[in-house]
Amino acid sequence: MKRWSIVLVGLLLVTSFLAFPQEDERLQKAIQEGKVVFYANITAVEPIMEAFHEKYGIIAEYTRISTSKYLPTVLTEFQAGKLLADVLQAPVPILEILKKQGVLAPYTSPVASAYPEWTRDPDGIIQIFGIEYVGIIYNKEILSPDEAPTRYQDLTDPKWYGKIVMPNPTSHATTISWLIGLKEKVFESEEEWWDFLRGLAANKPMFVKSFGPTPGPIETGERPIGISMPKYIITKAPAPLDWARLEQPLLGTPRGIALSSVAAHPNAARLFIDYWLSEEAMRLLVTHVGEYVLYPGVYPPIEGIKDATVLPVRTLSEEELEYWAEKFREIFGG
Repeated sequence: MKRWSIVLVGLLLVTSFLAFPQEDERLQKAIQEGKVVFYANITAVEPIMEAFHEKYGIIAEYTRISTSKYLPTVLTEFQAGKLLADVLQAPVPILEILKKQGVLAPYTSPVASAYPEWTRDPDGIIQIFGIEYVGIIYNKEILSPDEAPTRYQDLTDPKWYGKIVMPNPTSHATTISWLIGLKEKVFESEEEWWDFLRGLAANKPMFVKSFGPTPGPIETGERPIGISMPKYIITKAPAPLDWARLEQPLLGTPRGIALSSVAAHPNAARLFIDYWLSEEAMRLLVTHVGEYVLYPGVYPPIEGIKDATVLPVRTLSEEELEYWAEKFREIFGG
């Protein structure tokens, strides 16, 4: 037994000697590159950029690109041979398209093992880290918690006529996917879902281009309630916003991160992805941005949100998006 113990210790020392120099070599290469360029549709992530720089001494340049402009911007740069991004973060449907176009490269971060198995791309390219969760938020100076909806169907009540704001369901892809998610994961029957759509349309919601502008009319009281994102309770603080505690699940588009296939700083890029997926970075993301992340035990500091069920919606094809956009035009107009 003593001899085998000595052999085992020896093997462990050899393994450590081989592993740590490799890790140290990768870190040194990343530090030598000195910089990582990050394209993202997510907002207010400067604290993560700063923490990464402080930890490794590597500059993290953050370029925010809106969801509607993300694909054309990245594809145009890539096709012109001028894509600057080392790392790309976006809703998974966008990353899937970029993956097919050869914009993304394989990289499986060792930190990915902390996440649920379903978040890992079988091809080892896209890693899902969160869900762009959608719910119902309201102006808590105008409405009390008891007056807030407890089900999505409550938005069809005539008392909400002219009082709702939401992204345009005839043109906003994320909202289209969310509505289809309700049909597939929340409503008990398709008939019940159609009734919800017709009732919501009858209340003449105010349409905006995306989720970004939805909190404004709620904050001012112009539209005291809306289909929006609970994260704005954090990012728009101290605006008087709260979220409706629904009996049903909250749904949202999965958020992912990936390595660029033309990364000018590949080692710094891999290190950045490792850091982004870490518990430390995810805690910064929930604290400063209010995001819903999939690192176990990490939740936004929003009262009651850790008790909510949050589910991902599936990626719709371009054909499905066009089909449902037309159907929703028939119901909502526009």
